Amino acid sequence: MADNIVWHDHKITRAERSVNKNQKPCLLWFTGLSGSGKSTIANALDVALYKRGYHTFLLDGDNVRHGLCKDLGFSDDDREENIRRVGEVCKLFADAGLIVMSAFISPFTGDRRLVRKLFPAGEFIEVFMDTPLAICEERDPKGLYQKARSGQLKHFTGIDSPYEVPAHPEIRLDTSRHTVEECVESLIAYLLEREMIARKD
Repeated sequence: MADNIVWHDHKITRAERSVNKNQKPCLLWFTGLSGSGKSTIANALDVALYKRGYHTFLLDGDNVRHGLCKDLGFSDDDREENIRRVGEVCKLFADAGLIVMSAFISPFTGDRRLVRKLFPAGEFIEVFMDTPLAICEERDPKGLYQKARSGQLKHFTGIDSPYEVPAHPEIRLDTSRHTVEECVESLIAYLLEREMIARKD
């Protein structure tokens, strides 16, 4: 089967699409425990960039499992495949010249490294939501920690399944110490500093 598949190069290049949008494509990969603020901050950044006229797309863990990955469970192998698929989709969006945000627990270092390798140097931005477990569990927005503690939910990250903390994330945010606005300001500042977006007067 693989012998019959041929890669077709596009006539419009990734770089040309990027110039047309007046931005540099990249992926901001939000990783952290459930309740750490991944989706909240990613959504707020998406809105902030949209209001500034940038072209973005946001992929959220729960949303993806309603469609692209609805056939996957939460075993280690299924989690790995979930992240692999998402990484490939993120790469396609970046090839279209977009600034992509993804919000996934993505607990394993190896899976995150696999996605990083899909992107040119500097375009994969790991955003570690470094919110303490106690705070995440106190928030428990979906009631999942309570279910995990009672034994109703197995293989839950942070309780009976490990979360491998990023060793060297590009950005580290703690939503127990910083507001949504402050987190977004930090992310915008990072993108400006690295000229992924342009300063607009």
